[in-house]
Amino acid sequence: MIAVIGGGISGLTAAWALAGAGESVVVLEATPSVGGKLQVRCVAGVPVDVGAEAMLARRPEGVGLLGELGLSPVSPLTTAALVRAGGALHPLPVRTMMGIPADVAAARESGALTEHALGRIAAEPSLEALAPFSDDVSVGSLVRSRLGNEVADRLVEPLLGGVYAGRADELSLRATLPVLAAQLVDGGSLIGAAQAVLGTIAGSSEALFASLPGGLGRLPTALASSGRFEVRTGITVRSIRRSASGFALDCGVGPVLQASGVVVATPAAKSARLLRSVAASAAAELDAIESASVAIVTLAYRDVSPPPGSGLLVGAREGLAVKGVTLSSQKWQLETGGLTLLRASLGRAGDAQVLQRADTELVRLVRHDLGELLGWAAQPVDALVTRWGGGLPQYAVGHVERVRRIRGSVAEVPGLAVCGAAYDGVGIPACIASARAAASQVLRH
Repeated sequence: MIAVIGGGISGLTAAWALAGAGESVVVLEATPSVGGKLQVRCVAGVPVDVGAEAMLARRPEGVGLLGELGLSPVSPLTTAALVRAGGALHPLPVRTMMGIPADVAAARESGALTEHALGRIAAEPSLEALAPFSDDVSVGSLVRSRLGNEVADRLVEPLLGGVYAGRADELSLRATLPVLAAQLVDGGSLIGAAQAVLGTIAGSSEALFASLPGGLGRLPTALASSGRFEVRTGITVRSIRRSASGFALDCGVGPVLQASGVVVATPAAKSARLLRSVAASAAAELDAIESASVAIVTLAYRDVSPPPGSGLLVGAREGLAVKGVTLSSQKWQLETGGLTLLRASLGRAGDAQVLQRADTELVRLVRHDLGELLGWAAQPVDALVTRWGGGLPQYAVGHVERVRRIRGSVAEVPGLAVCGAAYDGVGIPACIASARAAASQVLRH
């Protein structure tokens, strides 16, 4: 039997792949239910995602898994977004690579940048070429050096903050934007590299994002209820050690669980604790990965007029606690009975103070910021606060090399593998790819 520790999308996908290869598999999840950061809850009677609510559709791993499960993805009704820049809302410029503009005309049309910043964008290709890119750098430092602070603060920071809850000046270029980093291996122009990346997907008619009817949180439930493997919830694995049969897992209650192979699919801090006695070097590296906590405040309103589009992003320098708002009832096909549903995200790396407030205080804070952003003073008809403590790993400069060292250490232990959001990407397709790679590693043993 192979044990998978962690019942999020990574652990469940690893179990799905292992069982599909004919192995007997058990998933051990510490909480009462599976799903990790993929969860559906009802707000004003409407089922909505309170964790991840979309996945990249142009990566094949996510939609491929949906196909294996017989699930049909749905596309958003709109992906046009706004950005709060310089105290006002502007359309997010088209043709950007995580906020890095590839088209100065589109950036000018948005209105989010001053003429000075637009001049920096136009002049960047004529600057002295970047040296061949070998060492890692932060996204923020690179953007500031080539395009100035305004582009970094008004465009790049809001987008990176929305995806990673991190700071652009601390997040690794190689880990967060690997395709762009690859374009810069030989140096050159940052704008040119962004144009090259965006040129590879120009004109594609494929949807950029996907979800499921009823919420993306249905995906883990579909995996767990497939009957392909066993799932045990409420089971906390306290330690892993080598044994004659492979591995012995101490779960605190009951007999020690014997397994021929183990996949550790838990967040970095938990994985570090579990691996200390079997892969000490990997544990030490995982201990060094920091994480950011976030809260999602979902609100339902009656008789309000939201702006067009899927939502809005807010940079860290705008003086608001909210870092992003998804207008869920405009982004997805929801049966809301005329209500407007939205979700506001709070929490950035290094700034956990705002999340120490009680749920009622967070709702009040979000309502205040919605007043600043949208002019709303209405009372919501329903509200739900969902907290994701340590939910997003921070990909610091050097993260790619750290992951290489972690995997090297784990590979020295036959039958052991790791996967999850701490390694190759926080998005769902990246987690699925990580899980399948972990399953293959165990199967090779």
